[in-house]
Amino acid sequence: MTSAVVAKGVGPLLRGWRVRRRLSQLELALRADSSARHISFVETGRSRPSEAMLLRLAEHLEVPVRERNALLLAAGYAPRYAETPLDDPALGALRAGIEQLLAGYEPYPALVVDGGYDVVAANRGIAMLLDGLPGHLLDPPLNAMRITLHPEGLAPRIRNLREWRGHLLAQMERQIALARSPALRELYDEVAAYPPPRARAGDGRPGEEGPGEEDPPSPYAAFALPLRIEHGGQVLSFVSSISTFNTPMDVTVAELAIETLLPADPATVKHLRRLSG
Repeated sequence: MTSAVVAKGVGPLLRGWRVRRRLSQLELALRADSSARHISFVETGRSRPSEAMLLRLAEHLEVPVRERNALLLAAGYAPRYAETPLDDPALGALRAGIEQLLAGYEPYPALVVDGGYDVVAANRGIAMLLDGLPGHLLDPPLNAMRITLHPEGLAPRIRNLREWRGHLLAQMERQIALARSPALRELYDEVAAYPPPRARAGDGRPGEEGPGEEDPPSPYAAFALPLRIEHGGQVLSFVSSISTFNTPMDVTVAELAIETLLPADPATVKHLRRLSG
């Protein structure tokens, strides 16, 4: 967080979060056991909230952990939440649990990303999907968004790229709206500007560049948008599920997301089990 943001004080920051959550001052006051008058005084700088009240407001406004530290700093308090490196011994149990979870999900793909979509852990199912990609995309830090949407990455293999790309970009836009992250905005601008892969032969759209002819929707994935991706001469279909940690007290942990790819049809299950031996 920049010193300019801190200098504005906590009032405008709180008001911004309240407006973003589409709550009136009265609604927020009722949730936080306060009064609309007090909320108004805090937002206009006429009153300084206590640390406990500020954290209570942040909780009811569902402010991300990193941004809660920003609110505390702006109000003149010390940050409450540490940002522990993932390789720190203090997070050893967390790393072990993540590795066990990813291994237990095999042969299906699963990975863990941080707040910038850098991959911090992945299982052999992910390695299978990335097989054959150019080395410059696989150099660390491996970025999930970049490797998925890059024209030399997975994009040419994704049979419903138009839909999947729209889903990923919308996901990033929602995250950017919650976090003032120049790095995340830079990543979004990069991947949104990638040229689409050239149309495959038989696409039926001469002169137009874009993904090849898309497959008809799978009846097995009617409950959610599937990722349909080519591998080994077969089109695999997955539904993505993303999990985060409940009530995190550390910025690093709060920004971790575990993504598992659930097979969306029997053919995908059969293919992955055959490859796993």
